[in-house]
Amino acid sequence: MSHFRKFQLTHFISKISHTCLKPSQNPRFHSAKSAPQSAQKNCDFKFPSKVRREAQAALLEYLHSTRSLQFLDADNMCKNSPFFLDDILRKVLQKNDTAASDVKKSISRYLRYHPINEFEPFFESTGLKPFEYLHLLPRDMMFINDDTVLMENYHTLCNYGVPRNKMGKIFKDSPQVFRYESGVLVSKFQNYEELGVASSTLVKVISLNPRVLVGDVNLYLVKVLKKLNHLVGEEKGSTWIEEQLLDESSCNFGVMHELLCLLEKVYSDEKLLGEMIGQHPFVVFEDSGVWALSLIGFLVKLGLSLDQIAIIFVEFPQIGVLMFLSNLHKCFTFLSDIDMHAAEIGKIFQSHSLLMGSFTIKKSSSLLSSLNVGKKRLCKLVQDNPEGMQNWAVGKKIQPYPEDKETRALKTEFLKTKFLLSLGYEENSGGIKQAFKLFRGKGDELQERFDFIVNAGLDVKDVREMIKASPQILNQTTDMINTKIEYLVNEGYPISSLVNFPSFLSYTLCRVKLRLSMYNWLRDHRVVHPRLALSTIVACSEELFLRLYVNQHPSGFQVWQDLKSEIYSER
Repeated sequence: MSHFRKFQLTHFISKISHTCLKPSQNPRFHSAKSAPQSAQKNCDFKFPSKVRREAQAALLEYLHSTRSLQFLDADNMCKNSPFFLDDILRKVLQKNDTAASDVKKSISRYLRYHPINEFEPFFESTGLKPFEYLHLLPRDMMFINDDTVLMENYHTLCNYGVPRNKMGKIFKDSPQVFRYESGVLVSKFQNYEELGVASSTLVKVISLNPRVLVGDVNLYLVKVLKKLNHLVGEEKGSTWIEEQLLDESSCNFGVMHELLCLLEKVYSDEKLLGEMIGQHPFVVFEDSGVWALSLIGFLVKLGLSLDQIAIIFVEFPQIGVLMFLSNLHKCFTFLSDIDMHAAEIGKIFQSHSLLMGSFTIKKSSSLLSSLNVGKKRLCKLVQDNPEGMQNWAVGKKIQPYPEDKETRALKTEFLKTKFLLSLGYEENSGGIKQAFKLFRGKGDELQERFDFIVNAGLDVKDVREMIKASPQILNQTTDMINTKIEYLVNEGYPISSLVNFPSFLSYTLCRVKLRLSMYNWLRDHRVVHPRLALSTIVACSEELFLRLYVNQHPSGFQVWQDLKSEIYSER
């Protein structure tokens, strides 16, 4: 039976996929209720509030008393057309140095001799910006009461309860509503009410989706409202539905109807479905259910059963369906990026979809680096403990995993082999095996020491030959290598002298200091040749150095002893 229901569900999804409209760029979240801001709050006006009040009073008097507009119409136009009012103030006050107390008089005088295009403040008062209503301005009329058809439909909407500052959406989406013949709008309202749509609900719907007033009765609207009333309980009535219709959203009742029909196939128990919608109304109302339809389709493709999908919606986190779906997609991408088999990915999603949709996982490249693991080991970590993935959420500090012995050994051997191959050794040759014994340290450490010597000022080719001739020079830290090079240069020898005598770096610093210090003293006393080779000074044995050089001066041996005592005591 479950298999049959799943087959029906898959068929149903493919059938309705084309009905899902492109979602808006600002998805609707049930938890993010905010009051609409007036147009004035979105503008940056430089005139003080007192000046603006005086200007509004003058404009109200002109529209109501002089132009005979209904008081409510005139009052709404004065209070909700800040761009238009600002333009008049700029024209009047910039020409004359007018005190705040004389603003009303100046504006009244200006309006007496400069009739305005009343359609401008009218359209702005409905919630439209100037750039939005420019194309709506009639070419052959300036006075709003001259357009009797427009005003009749406008007043019909007002009398029914549609807020004046919400009618801008009707002008944008369904301007033909204002061209209906007398009585057409009233009959449309009556048709909806006769089908069970409450007037307060219809008012809210019109503000969000004016297209319900175009053409015949939108039966999807009627069906959605009936289904929701039935599922959540008649006692909640229309008030609950109106609360879910947020001002910043729009409603596609065709998509909402498809979603409700699909959810009825997911939930065999209507009571459970009603409880789910009551607890998580955003499932249905967020972007008219577009994301919920996408989520169900995604979960079905991953092999989740109907019961599993039903549980996910019942326990849905309060983060919105779009965010939940986005998190799931990121987890799926992560598991694919670390080369996990499709069957294993399906198993994890079937058992942990609710968990993975509740947090945003970091990118695989970031995790591989932060965790200090390879793809194979990361796959095993996920398979052994899927719940552990929530520790890798965006914003959480990642602690690297310690390398196991096998991985560490393989990594060390690989890096060392890579380094030796870069020196010119042949892979699997006897030479590289011998070099493995001569070079102590990890491959990355050897490479670091090699690069350090190159960066000291030597050619890469020369350094390679130096290393081959004296491999032991890389068995010391970069700090020690740096100290010996600095001492050599400070003693007046060029860095290039290491090319012919690379083993210089293998000798202890004390030996080098003692030999060069003694040689300098002997050279100053004209006992030795002034240009002895560096290798001659450092490499010969102590006995030979004493016999050939030190003992050639009567005080030589005593100086040698003094230097030796001083240098070795500094260690």
